[in-house]
Amino acid sequence: MSTLTAGSATALETDFLPLEGTDYVEFYVGNAKQAAHYYMSAFGFQALAYAGPETGQRDRASYAVRQHKLTFVLTTPLYPDNAIADHIYKHGDGVKALSLRVPDARKAWEETTKRGAKSFMEPVVLTDKDGEVVMSGIHTYGETVHLFIERKNYNGAFMPGYKSWSNPHFQPADTGLLYVDHCVGNVDWNQMNPWVKFYEEVMGFRNILSFDDEDISTEYSALMSKVMSSGNGFVKFPINEPAEGKKKSQVEEYLEFYRGEGVQHVALATNDIVRTVKDLMSRGVEFLKVPNTYYDDLLDRVGHIDEDLEPLKELGILVDRDNEGYLLQLFSKPVEDRPTLFFEIIQRKGAKSFGKGNFKALFEAIEREQEARGNL
Repeated sequence: MSTLTAGSATALETDFLPLEGTDYVEFYVGNAKQAAHYYMSAFGFQALAYAGPETGQRDRASYAVRQHKLTFVLTTPLYPDNAIADHIYKHGDGVKALSLRVPDARKAWEETTKRGAKSFMEPVVLTDKDGEVVMSGIHTYGETVHLFIERKNYNGAFMPGYKSWSNPHFQPADTGLLYVDHCVGNVDWNQMNPWVKFYEEVMGFRNILSFDDEDISTEYSALMSKVMSSGNGFVKFPINEPAEGKKKSQVEEYLEFYRGEGVQHVALATNDIVRTVKDLMSRGVEFLKVPNTYYDDLLDRVGHIDEDLEPLKELGILVDRDNEGYLLQLFSKPVEDRPTLFFEIIQRKGAKSFGKGNFKALFEAIEREQEARGNL
């Protein structure tokens, strides 16, 4: 069953890694120019910045796109024999870096590496006419990394090494996406607790929610999950691992096709999920669909909500309530050809949880997609 835990006293009393939120999410992709166009046209991002040969970056091209406080960086290799190309060959398009904004990137690196983190990038200072950005980084599950980004002395649009990038003929309207609510990682069998320990001991996170295979299961498959939160609550990383079931779970399918551990989905916050989902659907984004019977007793389960029920039913939006309020959420289908990365659209009306009441309906919808792919 699900449990709520207080975490260690040390993590609660001393936040040695104060995080200011998610700075950006970087994806390694086969064609960054086309991927940037997809996120602009389908999700409503705006062109922000570019790095490549024209800016002195010889081995890769990167496009940064932004919507409100939400920034994605799409990076592609320009040559076959390098780590980026190897990453894409193995995993397909996917998340490489969950970049976290910090007041002191040097201290963040020192505090985490001395607690056992493997260094990905020693502190480096990037400068241009707009000031300086300090970056550092550590490894986490699979080939995913956390970059620590310090911007307090920078006034530019994105960061040194990039130039402004825009297309006056293509400026799609935003879809109301605001910021990263949380990022979910899938890890291998019996690896959830070791990574929970990593986030607790290395990054000072707390385990604020736990779900076992009774909470997250269907007739055929199950998984377990623990939600890790930074000391100030600004960054949340649920971690999933497979659990025994009659058939292959969604986490097992992910691990098989991603060829290892990695980011399963990124949850994007909105203040008007009905408007956002309608807009995304009109632009071609596909979402999972639960049976209409889900809505027959919805209000009995969750109580009063401000939204009309019919638009939620029409769009397939899920609702769940906790002690703090309620939330509305909807999950996209995978956005790559491999059944790996997808997105969650979430609107919180006070709720601080993650939709436990929707797990069964959601996972049955995922299983229908798995069965259609022949992977259940």
